[in-house]
Amino acid sequence: MRVLAIDPGYDRLGMAVVEGNPSWPTLVWSTCVLPEKGTREIRLARVYAETTSALKRYAPNVLAIETLFFSTNVKTAMGVAEARGAILAAAGAAHVPVVEHSPQSVKLAVTGNGRADKAALARMVPKVIELSEKKRLDDELDAIALGIAALASGRVS
Repeated sequence: MRVLAIDPGYDRLGMAVVEGNPSWPTLVWSTCVLPEKGTREIRLARVYAETTSALKRYAPNVLAIETLFFSTNVKTAMGVAEARGAILAAAGAAHVPVVEHSPQSVKLAVTGNGRADKAALARMVPKVIELSEKKRLDDELDAIALGIAALASGRVS
């Protein structure tokens, strides 16, 4: 089973491909995409293009994406919602099924605590999956954690 996991964002897009047994997942690839500053259309086109490229290159069985977390910053939430739309459109165009996970369910699957903070998640990810020595932004680690959660959920087919 292979999962393309995406932590959606307007400014930063965490992406990871995770595969294998839920008890011992393997990281195939991960990155954090930083869409160039510019118009909304240009940024969303980059999100769509990066998602389409990863779908073609890694041929996942499923795309996992985090559900939208509403914060007090409506402008940020709107940008993330639009990025999610671009990601979902790319998955639809590629005929790849999508599973959604809440941030709490990802934290629960990886740390055992649905209320864990980002630091706890970042500490636990390398204990669950082998990572190469490379500096990773939080968004990339979040995508890896999402991939682990998707495999563990049993909702991937």
